[in-house]
Amino acid sequence: MIKAVIFDLDNTLVDFMTMKRQAIDAAISAMIDAGLKISPEEAKERIDRIYAQKGIEYQQVFDDFLMEIYGRVDYKILSAGVVAYRRAREAALVPYPHVYMTLTTLLKMGLKLAVISDAPAREAWLRLCYLNFHHIFDHVITFDDTGERKPSPAPFLRALELLGVEPQEAIMVGDWAERDVVGAKKVGMKTAFARYGDTFNTQNPEADYELNDIIELIDIIKKENGWE
Repeated sequence: MIKAVIFDLDNTLVDFMTMKRQAIDAAISAMIDAGLKISPEEAKERIDRIYAQKGIEYQQVFDDFLMEIYGRVDYKILSAGVVAYRRAREAALVPYPHVYMTLTTLLKMGLKLAVISDAPAREAWLRLCYLNFHHIFDHVITFDDTGERKPSPAPFLRALELLGVEPQEAIMVGDWAERDVVGAKKVGMKTAFARYGDTFNTQNPEADYELNDIIELIDIIKKENGWE
């Protein structure tokens, strides 16, 4: 019987990559308006390269970008970029269709809910608060909580311990098969692959279920629990 549902955050509950692209594009336009003397295409290429080297959550990306170009940080250009990035991020940070409805229904069904994210705690919680999701989940486990990223068993085992359920009583929902599905299966959990958030064109996620829409999760749990 499924007693708990554990979700990945980015590209499972929210369309993180679309938000990131829109925010970066807005920042580049604002920095050019403030005096940056390179093309949008070159700026995007340089910023993408920094993210590839330092990680997608790297917080000093624009500082490094300006240091690379000018050998110093021009704070007028930096500030214009940061403000535009934050405004665009907030506007673009929205849940996938039917996420609110699905989470609310799962709560009404008496299920415990948690999030496992490889993002730093600050960034994960900021996204959850922007979405007003911070009151919905019983527990949120981030990279800072275990020091290990999926598919390491550590975050999954921490979530199960905090939720007070056995592995076979929980299902993991995520968009990254090599991390979310592999890690959850390794500890004995059921798995659901968020096909709707897949950015890798994954051919065979090897999950117990595949979701084209998050709302399909409700019928899956009813079936698992014999509630149909």
